[in-house]
Amino acid sequence: MIIFNSEYLKDYTVKIFSAMGCPAGQAKIAADCLNQADLRGVDSHGVARLSGYVRLWQLKRLNASPEMKVIHETPSTAVLDGDLGLGLVTAPHAMKLAIEKARIAGTGWVAVQNSNHYGIAGYHAMMALEHDMIGISMTNASPLVAPTFSKSRFLGTNPIAVAIPALTQPPFVIDMATTTVANGKLEVLQRKGMDAPFGWTQDKDGNPTTDAFSLKKGGSMLPLGGDREHGGHKGYCLGAMVDIFSAVLSGANFGPWVPPFVSFLEPPQNQVGKGIGHFLGAIRIDAFRPALQFKKDMDLWIHTFRNAETSAGPQQVLIPGDPERELCIERQKNGIPLHEQVVADLIELGGIFGIEFIADAETE
Repeated sequence: MIIFNSEYLKDYTVKIFSAMGCPAGQAKIAADCLNQADLRGVDSHGVARLSGYVRLWQLKRLNASPEMKVIHETPSTAVLDGDLGLGLVTAPHAMKLAIEKARIAGTGWVAVQNSNHYGIAGYHAMMALEHDMIGISMTNASPLVAPTFSKSRFLGTNPIAVAIPALTQPPFVIDMATTTVANGKLEVLQRKGMDAPFGWTQDKDGNPTTDAFSLKKGGSMLPLGGDREHGGHKGYCLGAMVDIFSAVLSGANFGPWVPPFVSFLEPPQNQVGKGIGHFLGAIRIDAFRPALQFKKDMDLWIHTFRNAETSAGPQQVLIPGDPERELCIERQKNGIPLHEQVVADLIELGGIFGIEFIADAETE
């Protein structure tokens, strides 16, 4: 692994997006989204994803300078057409709109069509925190997941994120795929030459496998829980819900028709909607009760759960968001570790646009 300063990686990412034709403000937002993923330890969705966005742009499947527009709205809801832009840009734009509507109506909900991969779901949900609001974020994704009892790839990893503010305690932040693991974690194992644990994927015939390359061989990912006996049907239900909220509701492509982000899948020949879809929500706390009272109770909730009696060993009970927050502090101080293959990809991207990537950082 090679260690890089987070600001250096962010500045480099801004340069790449700008070279693609992204307006300055949008390039900074997109770069910040990837940078936060790396800082929070979601390495599969940080700069390791940058080459994927460039590839989509080269294939003319991504519009670097979209003209986003609201195509339908009510006082508390809207549908946003992302004009095939970066999801890293369209989702924050939609979340800002949801927050504005929540200020007026108490809650705000924005469904997005005609977009692309939007990075980590938590980034967008956390935008609501500074406004004393609860943020909700979800998206559909490349069809790599088989419904329970199937071997057909009909769903994406379809993440859900919820961010809830507290008073003195750090915020409560859920950011999870509705599969046993995100596809990016398989890509990390592939780079390391490691097998995947049982319960993550199945082969093209529907048999359990530990092959980290199984998706590239026609296999599929499993819903959260894995097989039926371990609750995989519940993960399937969650992934289906995200697909419907993000795409059927917005008019984006859903199910097996979602345009893939991964390079080993070709886009479907026909489409049932426009691009991929997201669903963003903001809930104003004082639409229900005074925000101060709520946040005091969240402090009590967090303190109580954090100090729950443990079952075994010294491990303290964690609150959703704890590991990412702690790693963010550490990486801001000590840098972000990148696999050698990711560094090679970044150097190659720089060559495409004539931008130098300096790879002589400290080696771990």
